[in-house]
Amino acid sequence: MSDDTALTTATGRIHLDKQSPAAYQALVRTAETVRTTAAEAGLDRILVELVNLRVSQLNGCASCLDVHTRAALRAGETTRRLGVLAAWRDTELFTPRERAALALAEATTHPADALAQERAYTAARAVLDEDELSAVLWVAITINAFNRVSILSKHPVREQAAAR
Repeated sequence: MSDDTALTTATGRIHLDKQSPAAYQALVRTAETVRTTAAEAGLDRILVELVNLRVSQLNGCASCLDVHTRAALRAGETTRRLGVLAAWRDTELFTPRERAALALAEATTHPADALAQERAYTAARAVLDEDELSAVLWVAITINAFNRVSILSKHPVREQAAAR
């Protein structure tokens, strides 16, 4: 265990991003490539952030929820839709494309449920083209990886002065 307190949390967890910066930077570069891929496929930033947020909700990643809630708001998402995102199936606030992407993101996050995965994939194929489908899957895969880094590192969410 390192003596460098910047590398560990108060609970003794290592900050994976600081302990292994080259690996973390590779993940950051992957995220940048995925963001470009999503934009080139025609996915708007709000849809990408909805996927990031839904996956982060399922995984219970406070750090990623904090980051991507702010990103969604900057992209123009409404607080109303963010407030009901966890129950998106029970609202009429999301478009068919968004609903397909959210179901696919959930299936990607819980891949052991083969039936749900097949249903989500089939539904997504009805409203997303192959580039969009691939981009949604990559966004979900990538945020799942970041969730694990943040959860296992116990990245804190702190109050930020004048940044609400």
